[in-house]
Amino acid sequence: MTKRIDRYLFSLILVPLIGTLVVAAMLLVLDRMLRLFDFVINEGGPVSVVWRMLGNLLPEYLSLGIPIGVMLGTLLAFRRLATTSELDALLAVGVSYGRLLRVPFIFAAVFAVVNFGIVGWLQPVTRYAYENLRFELRSGALGASIKVGEFANLGGGMTLRVEESREQGADLRGLFVRAAQKGPDGKDGQTIAATAARGTFLATDDPEYILLRLQDGTLIHSPDATATPRVLSFQQHDLPIRLPEMAAFRKRGEGNLEATLPELARTMLTSANPDERRGAAATFHRRIVQCVIMFVLPFLAIAMAVPPKRSTSALGVFLSIIALVTFHKFTEYGERMGALGRVDPLLAQWVPFALFFGLALWLYHVLGRPGGQPIGALDRWFGKVTALVSGLAARLVRRTRWSDDVLSAG
Repeated sequence: MTKRIDRYLFSLILVPLIGTLVVAAMLLVLDRMLRLFDFVINEGGPVSVVWRMLGNLLPEYLSLGIPIGVMLGTLLAFRRLATTSELDALLAVGVSYGRLLRVPFIFAAVFAVVNFGIVGWLQPVTRYAYENLRFELRSGALGASIKVGEFANLGGGMTLRVEESREQGADLRGLFVRAAQKGPDGKDGQTIAATAARGTFLATDDPEYILLRLQDGTLIHSPDATATPRVLSFQQHDLPIRLPEMAAFRKRGEGNLEATLPELARTMLTSANPDERRGAAATFHRRIVQCVIMFVLPFLAIAMAVPPKRSTSALGVFLSIIALVTFHKFTEYGERMGALGRVDPLLAQWVPFALFFGLALWLYHVLGRPGGQPIGALDRWFGKVTALVSGLAARLVRRTRWSDDVLSAG
């Protein structure tokens, strides 16, 4: 019987856990997606870069999405058991809350290991990859240096303007090119200006040069500032363009966000700079807390899942999310304060964890007592507030209709 109960609980928890995890990750990514679209469009980069950047940010959001998914998966499963009286039947045949927590703790242990790998190793690497993409967008390595409708400086005195781009840059329309060279005396030398109806970039055997092939245009050549320029019409003309030198992106490890757990531990123990030790310690303890908190969530979830008798209120779902997000923000604030030296990095993380753990255990203890209702008082207070608001809204609606009737009668 106990194995059947475990399998039943597993199926009840798995579906809302996965659904909540996906929804939470998407909601956390949505706001950043809009800002990334604005950034990539302003830099002139391809839209496909947005998905690569979001993929590199996903592990950072999963560090919060996984705890939310585990907690809500457990909470919704036990809430279903409570509202259908199945929980009362299990308790009546001698299955205790402690026995029922076996499957939630298995989920918590598995996802604690997953979260440990994410925050310890994957998140720093993907954060570095995200910053690398931002650097390549700004430097033009992804083709973002040439923007449609703007003058782009290609280096070596060459300026290019494109009116329209088709087929992802393979077919350019309405081109203007100007190349100016300095003379031996440092004064202005020869200049070449050309307009063309169409153009395209071609690769060459020399990796330092690309070829700009212009079609159906006009070229103006001036040997120097005093000479009479020559005007030529052409059907096809090739201009070699020297590629600008791209600065290499920095190595990974700038800041604690890009450091793995072993690297943070090494900095804590060996760095001679006290500021670096504090910053590494603050980040290290916060990442450990993000993993250990998984084993607290089953206690909180089951205590918030069981509504008071003869009630189907979902107040516990709302309060559990508020509690977890508030704890997450407290750890973020503690990490900043610990890095600045205003609070000990160890206390800044583990004191909020101890308080959160104590609250979850107290709520679970209240639930385990005969007739215990951890959120019973809050549910009654919430019901009174809801009734008051509903009454006020009903009065306002009646007054509006009464005034409308008077106006229509007059």
